[in-house]
Amino acid sequence: MLGTSRYTMKANMENAGKPPLILHLPTRGELPPKTPLGRFLSGGNRLDQTEVTEKTHPWHKILWLTGVDYFSTLGYQPGIALLAAGALSIPATSILVVVTLLAAVPVYSEVAKRSYVGQGSIALLENLFSGWRSKLFVLVLLGFAGTDFVITMTLSAADAARHAIANSYLHPYVGDSPILLTLGLLLLLAIVFFLGFSEAIGLAQVVAVPYLALNIIVLVRGLWEVFRHPELIRSWHQVVSSHGDWTAIFIVSALVFPKLALGLSGFETGVSVMPLITNENDTTDDAIPQGRIRATHKLLLTAAVIMSVMLLLSSTVTTFLIPESEYREGGEASGRAIAWLAHHLLGGAFGTVYDFSTILILWFAGASAMAGLLNLIPRYLPRFGMAPRWTSFQRPLVLVLFAINVVITLVFRANVEAQGGAYATGVLVLMLSAAVAVSIALWKECTIGSPQTILRAFYFVLVSLVFLYTLVDNILERPDGIIIASTFILLLLLASAISRSVRATEMRITEVTFVDQASADLWSSIVGKKVCLVPYSRTGSFSRQPIEQKIRQHYVITEPLAFLNVSLQDNRSEFTAKLRLRVTRDGEHYVVEASGAVAIANSVAYISELLDPISILLALTSRNLMKQSVAYLLFGEGETALVTYSILISRWEWTGKKTDRPLVFLMSG
Repeated sequence: MLGTSRYTMKANMENAGKPPLILHLPTRGELPPKTPLGRFLSGGNRLDQTEVTEKTHPWHKILWLTGVDYFSTLGYQPGIALLAAGALSIPATSILVVVTLLAAVPVYSEVAKRSYVGQGSIALLENLFSGWRSKLFVLVLLGFAGTDFVITMTLSAADAARHAIANSYLHPYVGDSPILLTLGLLLLLAIVFFLGFSEAIGLAQVVAVPYLALNIIVLVRGLWEVFRHPELIRSWHQVVSSHGDWTAIFIVSALVFPKLALGLSGFETGVSVMPLITNENDTTDDAIPQGRIRATHKLLLTAAVIMSVMLLLSSTVTTFLIPESEYREGGEASGRAIAWLAHHLLGGAFGTVYDFSTILILWFAGASAMAGLLNLIPRYLPRFGMAPRWTSFQRPLVLVLFAINVVITLVFRANVEAQGGAYATGVLVLMLSAAVAVSIALWKECTIGSPQTILRAFYFVLVSLVFLYTLVDNILERPDGIIIASTFILLLLLASAISRSVRATEMRITEVTFVDQASADLWSSIVGKKVCLVPYSRTGSFSRQPIEQKIRQHYVITEPLAFLNVSLQDNRSEFTAKLRLRVTRDGEHYVVEASGAVAIANSVAYISELLDPISILLALTSRNLMKQSVAYLLFGEGETALVTYSILISRWEWTGKKTDRPLVFLMSG
């Protein structure tokens, strides 16, 4: 019988009680930590385990989860628009609205159609490529996504701190130190997630709805003020006319528009919340949730329309009513244009309520970004073997993200405008990648008889060019954004390479199954010190007889030999794999053929631990060790013997297996 102390067995209850066995060897990452600190840090949520969402909600409730990220930009977007465009803020914002409705919404509607389980544009691009090219591409995009989400947290906290300091009622309590207050808000965010925060749909609605209502009150009051003073419109018209006719104004506004790109934030979140949306009016058994996709389209369009109206109203009111001296850096309206209007038009009490609401939604936007990273990082890096095991747990990952937030806040000194370039760069790269992914997907779907698909593909190519222009202009205007994003990417690539190398001696096998019942029966008959395991490489015309003769010549072996051949997948960039075993007899010996592996040495070690042979005979090569190491890390091939031995020694030390080990012989080639 197979020793259940060494591995577990599961059976597929088919074939009249004689199923193929499924073997699984417990690994270090599956067992609880031994130290109190380790148990505490791993006591939070396990982020790499996919959970089926049992409870879903109508799209108009999930809208507010997107809204806390998207709508919160009203806290600083109007001020940024004034700084960037001045009197041209209104036409420049109009172009932003057009891009939102005619580019961003269609792109992410297509993403939702193809990534309906909340994977987003990164997963869509990953599926369009394969192998290491796909992994490296995803890592680069993760760097930009990390820039987007991290700067969302630090920028939102910094802007919330600025609103608190500028409020006359709060100022005596919070003081004049934006850095300390920003760090305090980020610490509070980390503590909440450390204790196990989960996105609360009801809380998002409580935060976002009053904030929008307060903004509407301020903006309507501002429009009334403009209506009462028509000379403001005449003065604005004179300033705008100085730029030339409407064609010239449009060109200048189009050149200024990329600086307003923060107003496009939030669409990636809109797709990531898809699993929470009810699959409405869909009674079919189709695997594609068409009802959920339609509901997500409604969510994206509704959010975009609401934000477009708010952006147009805010740019109009702030342009007419806020003097240039106030919205310039150092002015009272700098970075808080609508809040300034709330205080001046509706009084200090209302302004304080508005400030509280703004601080709350900005903080919640940081919570949304934190949740996004906690969802994004474990989805990719552990699966690629490019992150330590502890990144699968919420608490240690929150601590790392908090440390990064502290560094970013100190580097930028909690300055909102200074972080705008990095934020916009992350947002625009994600949107460009989404547009490119949709374009590629549509081109692949094109057929000669499908002119509509060809036209749609061509349209999204044009949309990609619009986002590319916006991104390039933003980089040229504010190169600090691409510098920060590149730093994130380089650190991520370096950490990933180190992690992949360090974790190379893990088993990297999740389970082993048999191709048929005969293989399972033969396997059961040779488990437990009954055979000698002989891994070999099959190339061209092959015979196992010379291997047996060489072994008999140098070693005294009376037991049967189990020849093991491991076949690798074409795509060996994945970190783990499931093996399929075929076991046959060859005279007095046995042949074990394993397929589906991503690394030979790890597979040999895993099968050896399952088989528990008397001895393992590993053949060494005389090739260059450096080339062998690189080939092993990238392609799962190389000096199999030495790596297999290292993996087994590591395994035995961890399990405390000091006796009853198989004998390991390293044979020269």
